[in-house]
Amino acid sequence: MLLLKVLIAALPLIVQAASGDTFIRDDFPPDFLFGAATSAYQVEGAADEDGRTPSIFDTFAHNGNMTNELADRACDQYHKYKEDVEIMAKMGLDAYRFSISWSRLIPNGRGPVNPKGLEYYNNLINDLIRYGIQPHVTLHHSDLPQVLEDEYGGWVSRRVVEDFKEFADVCFREFGDRVKYWTTLNEANVFVIGGYDWGLLPPQRCSSSPVTKCSKGNSSSEPYLAAHNLLLAHASAVTLYRTKYQEKQGGHVGINIFAFDFIPLTNTSEDLSASERANKLILGWFLNPIVFGDYPDEMRKNIGSRLPSFTKTESDLVKGSIDFIGLNFYYSLYAQDYPRSFQGEDRGVMQDMEFKYIDIVDDPSVIEIPITPSALIRVLDLLKNTYGNLPVYIHENGQQTARSCSPESSINDWSRVKYFQAYIGQVLCSLRNGSNVRGYFAWSLLDMFELLTGYETSYGLYYIDVNDPNLTRRPKLSAQWYSNFLHGTVKCDSMDQKLTVQLETNATMESLAA
Repeated sequence: MLLLKVLIAALPLIVQAASGDTFIRDDFPPDFLFGAATSAYQVEGAADEDGRTPSIFDTFAHNGNMTNELADRACDQYHKYKEDVEIMAKMGLDAYRFSISWSRLIPNGRGPVNPKGLEYYNNLINDLIRYGIQPHVTLHHSDLPQVLEDEYGGWVSRRVVEDFKEFADVCFREFGDRVKYWTTLNEANVFVIGGYDWGLLPPQRCSSSPVTKCSKGNSSSEPYLAAHNLLLAHASAVTLYRTKYQEKQGGHVGINIFAFDFIPLTNTSEDLSASERANKLILGWFLNPIVFGDYPDEMRKNIGSRLPSFTKTESDLVKGSIDFIGLNFYYSLYAQDYPRSFQGEDRGVMQDMEFKYIDIVDDPSVIEIPITPSALIRVLDLLKNTYGNLPVYIHENGQQTARSCSPESSINDWSRVKYFQAYIGQVLCSLRNGSNVRGYFAWSLLDMFELLTGYETSYGLYYIDVNDPNLTRRPKLSAQWYSNFLHGTVKCDSMDQKLTVQLETNATMESLAA
């Protein structure tokens, strides 16, 4: 702890940023929300307790895709939720974004509600409310019940639409008196690309490939089929909420989309066009039907009959089925033109959209995400200018670091402090430029089981050693900085395109850990 005190009292930290102004928490609107986020399988643990059954996330983690066998225990928030809510309250969070495990609440995917699952989520929500923390709930975070995947193929079957609506109905009915912000689907676009095109994410369906472990699927058709059913399920749940619950409960429903900022690999007109196409279509695949009632014309042209069509009734159902956009954003990618003449028969989403992506960091050993905060402004401007400036909540934004069993090396996460400083400053810039941003959620509250890397990397504000039987929560420097910022004790100055941040000592690491 002495080392931490020395670090806290050190010289001001100079980091890169694009914000041109001094800013503090009070510069944001009074109703602007700052929070942190997690998801059910990544944080709850108790995977086979109290009636819960496996999800496609469980199956993915157990199929040799991860490096640690402790996934089912995770952070054990199922048993330690009271401690975690107290952590949030001490930090000064306005809101907590989490997801409900469908297979914990309804173990068979449909039918009877699990009393223990219902009790857990009621207890968590009630504790959040007691501390004045808004619950923001996601219904599907890569964790469809495995029983539905086994029965009819999950999201590639139209049958999933009715089952999802019934699951949403239970959630709205049981929790909607206290939950006012609902997100139907997390990262809907990446879920279908990763899960049905590349086969690198649950449920691992794709065409045969030497680099994936898919045993079933079709990369040229299933991503579009799954996306279509996701859109219909989302719209059905939103329509249900609006007709049955919204007037009485007064809540809002949105969908979450992952956004990259694609920048051209070269200054050629072809790569410039490819980056513009990539930015528009990765978002437009889902947002165009929701806002305008159909897929983008360019997708219809390139994909042809493989892209499902909406009936007039379905188009009317999907169009306007949104109260806000949830946005997950981390970093930029290069886009390179990929003409149709270069493409083989076994097509995937990005081939259909005629671009390749290339990481802006060419060293695969580099773990930390490059800090490019102006990229977030470009994404928010695109949403503002293309989709009518709908309310936006940044649901995920955070820095990846290598996970270590050494508390000292993990807790001193200066790179995460730099990341949050830079991007929160850009959120304020976007607000001042007219973007309708309503909230910012740091990913993630705790070091937890990550979808792509398991326990090899972490994003948490709080360090957890997975080999510690007590899974003790220990605040990092980023937790202290975020808490200080939320309590108004961090002042951020931009001088010569540099952001100067002084960590004050009146909100100490000890107070967060107490």
